[in-house]
Amino acid sequence: MLYRKTALRVAAPVAVLALALTGCGGDDKASGSADEKPQAKASSKPSPKSGGQLGTGESATGKVKEGDAKVTYEITAQKVDLGTEADTKKMVADPKEAKGLVPAIAYVKYTHKSGPALTETPDANDGARVFADGQRGTLVIGAAEDAPGCEDASSIEGWKQGESHVLCETYLVPKDAKDLEIQWSEEDGEPFIWKFAAK
Repeated sequence: MLYRKTALRVAAPVAVLALALTGCGGDDKASGSADEKPQAKASSKPSPKSGGQLGTGESATGKVKEGDAKVTYEITAQKVDLGTEADTKKMVADPKEAKGLVPAIAYVKYTHKSGPALTETPDANDGARVFADGQRGTLVIGAAEDAPGCEDASSIEGWKQGESHVLCETYLVPKDAKDLEIQWSEEDGEPFIWKFAAK
């Protein structure tokens, strides 16, 4: 399953390399939401109901089980920052694992749209992942919380409607990757996809 326990993120004293070995793509066969409304035209942002590609700055809407309740978030992938092989060596136990790989930090903004205020560490970012040239990267748990512009999910208290937070995830990707994607999906849902050029 693409989702990890929040406790792993909170408890990890150092970044631990977690092998996220799944197939390419995120082509889960689950059906999307059945309550489709006609989409507004003109300046309204498109928000596909069951995944799809979005442009830079466009938002998706998704539901996440937070504790015992569902919370609806507006999700916007902002950017992917690439590091260096030297950065990777600091994140892994065996320097050989760093060869040819660089960290890709995904910045995703979440706005609480409906549902109760959170009483625990949010799980909204558990649906985020990074792909490079069509291949899913390898997740590094606990590595992005101190990156500039990223908030530590474990320090967010009482997240309520109208509030926004930028949460980040770090994945290792090939250093020569050309095309990067941030994907986010509800549990068992089709992914929303934002594409970014590697810089």
